[in-house]
Amino acid sequence: MHQNLPQRDAYAGTAPVGGSSSSDEAVTHDNNAVSTSKIWQVITASSVGTVIEWYDFYIFGSLAAIIGPVLFGSTGKIEDTILGTLAVFGAGFVVRPFGALFFGRIGDLVGRKYTFLLTLLIMGGATFVTGLIPSYDKIGIAAPVIVTILRLLQGLALGGEYGGATTYVAEHSPDNKRGYYTSFIQITATAGLLLSILVIIVTRKTMGEEAFKEWGWRIPFLLSGLLVIASYYIRRKLHESPLFAKAKSEGKTSANPLRESFVNPVNRRLVLISLFGATMGQGVVWYTGQFYAYSFMQNTLKLDLVDASLVLCIALILATPFFVYFGSLSDRIGRKKIIMMGLLCGALFTFPIFYGLKQFAGPLTEVTAATVDATGKAVPAVMKALSPNLFAMTALTFCLVLFVTMAYGPIAAYLVELFPTKVRYTSLSLPYHIGNGVFGGFVPLIATALTLRAAASDTPFIKEHSTLAGLVYPVGIALICWFIGQALMKDVRNVRLMEDNQTA
Repeated sequence: MHQNLPQRDAYAGTAPVGGSSSSDEAVTHDNNAVSTSKIWQVITASSVGTVIEWYDFYIFGSLAAIIGPVLFGSTGKIEDTILGTLAVFGAGFVVRPFGALFFGRIGDLVGRKYTFLLTLLIMGGATFVTGLIPSYDKIGIAAPVIVTILRLLQGLALGGEYGGATTYVAEHSPDNKRGYYTSFIQITATAGLLLSILVIIVTRKTMGEEAFKEWGWRIPFLLSGLLVIASYYIRRKLHESPLFAKAKSEGKTSANPLRESFVNPVNRRLVLISLFGATMGQGVVWYTGQFYAYSFMQNTLKLDLVDASLVLCIALILATPFFVYFGSLSDRIGRKKIIMMGLLCGALFTFPIFYGLKQFAGPLTEVTAATVDATGKAVPAVMKALSPNLFAMTALTFCLVLFVTMAYGPIAAYLVELFPTKVRYTSLSLPYHIGNGVFGGFVPLIATALTLRAAASDTPFIKEHSTLAGLVYPVGIALICWFIGQALMKDVRNVRLMEDNQTA
């Protein structure tokens, strides 16, 4: 079952865009015999584009507090503006599963390479145009409408990107090192977030606060155009996945990937287990440990942008190698053990860590006294953290990101090995993007809403601990997912990526 089978060489059999094919002859290909240099070429080209797509996706959320009043208008309450902007940010996550279905079907019918070229162009184009949208003051309601449409396009594109890049790398990788090689794709989401933060900080500090708020926030969006062009140039030289090329040449691709993925009872069961037993929890751990922690430090603890960015960026840089470590470790001891440990750590330690962040942020003090505006509405005092212990906060944030690397590092290899080649793109994309896009992507919005609701509570205990109330959602989801995964997940690893790999 797991013997090495001859495969037609996709490198000879598929010409790059704009090139000619010289492969009418049959050539034997085996993904276990692909040269290391060829694999790194595939990983580099796939990762660069994926980093840029994540960068495109996250700069919107990172700039929510600034672009909200510009593109959505101001209601006079910063909480409403932030929630409205985060809601549109979350809308991009809602459509990711639909993008997974749409582009997954194309990827399983046409090919992996051409599909993630298309997703790259859609994502980059939507981000670039976002930087050109006139303000709400100039075009009124059209501004938020255009923003929402562009966010939906971004979500659709991202829904097709991850499955394509992951499948493409996995189908080139040796069976016994699949966790190691696919873990480099897992780094791209963190790298995209890190890149977005660094670009924003550099632009903001170079231009000055006033200029950045007025128009400089557009530069990170416009920069995406140059990044996408460079990435497209790299990706267009790639060839098709060897396993998909073999299946296509033998007429074994699926005629209806959606039906075979979700109507077939065996495949459907695997999709549901991977969603509720792995990706749902992994999604909330990821967005809590990286994105919500960043928002929490700025909006709740009132840390300076530079201080919060410094804490998160150092934690990300220190923890990023662990994506590769845990991916490689999963090749030796199994995917399930590591993923489950990441979920359990996230469920057990998120509350204590965020409590520690609050304590080390320093006491809050009033910067301006409470006043009444011209309409008679009360304007609350502005609070600011004093003397934060950035070293301790960085250490705590590192722990959060470490849980992310445990849950996220091996999951690409786990998902790839569950499904057969002819429906792999479609089958793995849907549970991944529901888990990350719906359950994970709404962590900032739901957690912020729960925090604000708790702060307005009449119950003293709830009001006193309102800053941590938002964590109930991600911790609860991670714990539920851990129980389901422990009970139902099978530890599939290092299998031959064949059509009958489910039985294997």
